[in-house]
Amino acid sequence: MPNPVLVKRKVLFGDCDPEGVVFTPRFSYFVVEAVHDALGVWLEGPGLKTLLGFDLLPPARAFSLEFLHPVTWDDELTMTVSVSNVGLHSFSFSVEGRIAPDVLAFTANLTQVCISPGTRKVIEVPAQLRKLLQCSGE
Repeated sequence: MPNPVLVKRKVLFGDCDPEGVVFTPRFSYFVVEAVHDALGVWLEGPGLKTLLGFDLLPPARAFSLEFLHPVTWDDELTMTVSVSNVGLHSFSFSVEGRIAPDVLAFTANLTQVCISPGTRKVIEVPAQLRKLLQCSGE
């Protein structure tokens, strides 16, 4: 798998409830945006646009999130994004979000399935994409 990518993001006031704690649904945005940023590094271009260049649509098939520590307004999130699996029709990422080097705030897993834009049917992960997502990163 390619080397993990670190993505930093400042928690904005609009991400939070009136008490300054991040709204639960915002974490899904944090994860998807971090995955897109990591894809940009691994695919050497704008993440989602480059992924769509493989003639596929990548909807989420599965998403899980575990909250481990509160995240609040003005926190600096450092998310580590890794490719965790490349299957026949899908690929998966793991994301760890930290608010300090020693404070793990959340973990997430996102699986995207490959869909043909023309037929809307499941297709295999394109060979070139598979190669990029499985590379050693060395």
